Amino acid sequence: MSDGIGTTPPGLPGLSTTVVFKLGTLGTVATDRFTRALETFDLGLKPKHVGLLVALGAGAAASQQELAARMGVAPSLVVSLADHLEQLHAVQRVRDPQDRRRQVLTLTDDGRRLLDRCEAASRELDAELTAELTEDQRAALGEALQRMADRVGLP
Repeated sequence: MSDGIGTTPPGLPGLSTTVVFKLGTLGTVATDRFTRALETFDLGLKPKHVGLLVALGAGAAASQQELAARMGVAPSLVVSLADHLEQLHAVQRVRDPQDRRRQVLTLTDDGRRLLDRCEAASRELDAELTAELTEDQRAALGEALQRMADRVGLP
């Protein structure tokens, strides 16, 4: 007979060993830490704002509709994120000369500098989260995560 102390509920051990569970829980930890790091900038940034900056930094100027599709989010969210980033002078909206109904977003010089700050904060958190790994393990993890991201169309 067990007193229940130190036991794991039935079914959990198998679940806790899956990639989906590990990535989900580690993703939550990483997102929480990244959110706190962004708060130190005192700009009201959230990880989704950074996601928009990354999407713009990774390619040519894009419409809000195209960015929503690329990021896998609702167009209304992109509009809201862009509004905030525009107030920070990180992005600029320009009417498409070929289609006046279309707003094109571009990353400004301020936006590139902000993206650099976000990358530096991310790298610091990477170092913290992977501190127990060897250099080879870090490289293998990075490669495996990139393959997974490529498969689902993420940068």
